[in-house]
Amino acid sequence: MRNFIFISPNFPTNYWRFCRELAGNGLRVLGIGDQPYDELLPELRESLSEYYRVSTLENYDEVYRAVGFFIGKYGRIDWLESNNEYWLERDAMLRTDYNIRSGFQTADMARVKFKSGMKEYYQRAGIPTARWHIVEDRAGALAFAAEAGFPLIVKPDNGVGASQTYKLNNPDELEDFLRRRDPSVRFIMEEFVAAEVNSYDAIYDSQGEPLFETGNVTPESIMDTVNNADNSIYYIVKDLAEDVRAAGRAAAKSFGVRSRFIHFEFFRLTEDQRLGKRGDVVALEVNMRPCGGFSPDMMNYAHSTDVYKIWADMIAFDRSDKAQGEHGYCAFAGRRDGKAFSLSDGALVTRYARALRMTGRIPDALADAMGNRFFIAVFPTKEEMEAFYADALRVIPAE
Repeated sequence: MRNFIFISPNFPTNYWRFCRELAGNGLRVLGIGDQPYDELLPELRESLSEYYRVSTLENYDEVYRAVGFFIGKYGRIDWLESNNEYWLERDAMLRTDYNIRSGFQTADMARVKFKSGMKEYYQRAGIPTARWHIVEDRAGALAFAAEAGFPLIVKPDNGVGASQTYKLNNPDELEDFLRRRDPSVRFIMEEFVAAEVNSYDAIYDSQGEPLFETGNVTPESIMDTVNNADNSIYYIVKDLAEDVRAAGRAAAKSFGVRSRFIHFEFFRLTEDQRLGKRGDVVALEVNMRPCGGFSPDMMNYAHSTDVYKIWADMIAFDRSDKAQGEHGYCAFAGRRDGKAFSLSDGALVTRYARALRMTGRIPDALADAMGNRFFIAVFPTKEEMEAFYADALRVIPAE
């Protein structure tokens, strides 16, 4: 029996489905996490052959010992994965230290985790990238600003989500950032790109061939959602745009994607600019894991399929026969607590009862980027989806 160690199988909460499908495909699934066993979802407990609790996943020595315990008890580990951006480097360290070859190693992190390292591989694929500069001192930052012009975007070179991401509109804001920036964080500065985010989401086999492809669109900036404590919207596309598919496949080949669930982000330009014409697709960043939150479930709803099963089939058999059914737009609306919405949560649920697939509270760890309460619904047309967004996010005007 092959052994699969799943790091943090309890978060996000929907990831128990990955474990269930692995177990169903005959793998021994071994979990390592910091949540007490009795507090795990029953479905997750049923999917795990054994669970090793550590006091914190941040302590590498504890996690390292946990992997060693499983090796001593069950033998060689065939796979180790979290499918989580936060643990991407930790996963690679564990694979490297224990010679688990089925996944990225520590040496791969420079190109797949650091935004500056990604640029070269996008360019090798022929995909334009924004001009950039690593912020080391004031003189260098001012020189780059003089070259690229305002506005500018600054963010951690090795970051998750939109944390510590800022738009600098003028020299005063740049000076303020330089004074206040965290000196322990390596920041990358980029020219501003007027665009919406289009993603390429796919599951690839060991030969670098896609078994499943889709994408999402984020009309609003996640950076603005975080910084302004705003509502959040994005949707899984009904059918993947061919230019995004082509860019995604070219990037996957350039980055050497094998046996992974990936989430690659691109800009679709909303106006003519240095990087191209309105509507062109240019590079943003790669994420070597599934799109976060409830996105895997949304992919299932949009394409009448099961990406948890497709991924587990890839792991177990390096192929999948899981079919897709009817396609639609799967919309996510994240409401922020404290806003006076025209339709209450209950009224929104009643109005869209036929279309709704999931509702609930968003975990605190994801709330900054996604809001506090979520509503996921499926629509056959874009017009129906846009009407849903209008109803979901309309607020009562201030008097």
